Amino acid sequence: MNTDWIDELAERVPTTRVFREAHHIRRFTTGIRFGQGSALAVFEPASLLDFWHVLKACIAADCIVICQAANTGITGGSTPDGDEYDREIVIISTLKLDTCMPLCDAQQALVFAGGTLYRLEEMLDPYDKNPHSVIGSSCIGAAVVGWICDNAGRRLVKRGPAYTELALFARLTEQGELELVNHLGIELGDSPEEMLGNLDAGHFDLQGATLDSGLASDPEYIQRVREIDSPTPSRFNADRRRLHETSGSAGKLAVFAVRVDTFDKPKAEQVFYIGTNDPEQLNEIRLRLLSDCPELPEMGEYMHQSWFDGSDHYCKDMFLIIKLLGTGFLPRLYSIKAAIDRWLEKIPGLPSRCADHLLQRLAQLWPDHLPKRMREYREAYEHHLIVVGADTAIAEIRQVLHDVTRERDAGAFFECTPKEGDAALLHRLVAGGSPARYNLIHAKETNGMVTFDVALPRNYSKWHEFLPEDLLDQCAAPYRGGHFMCHVFHWDFVVKAGVDPEAVKARMMTLLDDIGAKYPAEHNVGHLYCAEPEHAAFYRELDPNNAFNAGVGKMSKYKHYH
Repeated sequence: MNTDWIDELAERVPTTRVFREAHHIRRFTTGIRFGQGSALAVFEPASLLDFWHVLKACIAADCIVICQAANTGITGGSTPDGDEYDREIVIISTLKLDTCMPLCDAQQALVFAGGTLYRLEEMLDPYDKNPHSVIGSSCIGAAVVGWICDNAGRRLVKRGPAYTELALFARLTEQGELELVNHLGIELGDSPEEMLGNLDAGHFDLQGATLDSGLASDPEYIQRVREIDSPTPSRFNADRRRLHETSGSAGKLAVFAVRVDTFDKPKAEQVFYIGTNDPEQLNEIRLRLLSDCPELPEMGEYMHQSWFDGSDHYCKDMFLIIKLLGTGFLPRLYSIKAAIDRWLEKIPGLPSRCADHLLQRLAQLWPDHLPKRMREYREAYEHHLIVVGADTAIAEIRQVLHDVTRERDAGAFFECTPKEGDAALLHRLVAGGSPARYNLIHAKETNGMVTFDVALPRNYSKWHEFLPEDLLDQCAAPYRGGHFMCHVFHWDFVVKAGVDPEAVKARMMTLLDDIGAKYPAEHNVGHLYCAEPEHAAFYRELDPNNAFNAGVGKMSKYKHYH
């Protein structure tokens, strides 16, 4: 392919950085867990107008475009996947486009393509407001647009999947025409250049933005999660109710900006830590909190003992880094790790990803990082639940926990001090990295990972009995946890050497289909899951030419899906 257009583009848009060498683009082409391929180039525009110029040039060159923000997803959906494409791939990194600004007295926010949840959380703090997702996604640098494109939900019980109908995006029509669509509900001008220039410069009427332009969150979710007798999941990635333009688009559009709702910060919060050897006790807690309490809890996070141990041993370094240096250091940490790995991989005999091996060893030299009461509960109980209540919900949750633990003498709970609460939530947060770290450290004894992000029916109570023993026996490390109130679970299996991970995955899918579960629940199909027919039709509707993020959902990687 003639690449002169890249040099011409670099001259025409000098503020855009261009990466072409393999060692520079590797961090853009490799997913945090899955997804790896090659790219012709990576472009990093410095403004929304630059983004438009780069996008036009890439489309004119008949390239596949992947718009990438923080690349924190775990299904490989923001990276290439292999090399079976019919066109060259270019990646447009939007991380420089991180503007966030309040709208409508901070009841909403306007966020550019690369704005992160951490940046949005920081901007909203003086207004006593929170973004859709905190403590988790915000800590690892995830992007607001990424969460909306994935219909992500995560840990907060009341808010459901990230969703908006208010966005500024580009699409390629069936006739091959690139067009910019303004559904922000903000007057910006007529031409793309005018609209994006005004947005870059802040030349638009902020006061003209009203709250009646369209939905900027899921207003029905609280009622939906309370329907505990329903035979369907409360939230899942392919839910047609929440597939709309940018929302759920999985990169099949180029998103320039979105509007999102904000949420009042609680005046008071209390973390409750529950341990039990009877999972029915946790079922009872969930049913009572969702059906009987006027106010829902903020979070309800489940950890099996296996995930407790995995987080304890294999994620101690990340726990300490966040605790000591703060979440703002994480993007720099990832860059440092990538640089160390690039340098050390040149030395023969060293394992891959040496930085992780080094951090793993160093962390074990540090004194115990978990509070005493959490340690005691780890020894006493197999099942752990962290419930966070706010304001009037605190007393309601306390009463439910007292009642259930008295009725079923199989567990107990304690109210965390602020220090214990921070440790419990951070311990749960970093747990998600334990399967990948275990697989890396024990590469000689394992044969890869099988991960499931699954939404169980709201009335399904046998989640703790679902996994058959013979399947668990094939796993060197089965990790189990989830967002318990929403009935969204993460089952991560590091399979033993000699075990076929695809066979394990196929069997799991059959079992899940039999009970009416949906997968993925909140991380998008990426390159791990097949898009359901209705989901695939939505992608084709958005991108009839298959010009954006081709191959997502295991769909065709060829032009026009041929």
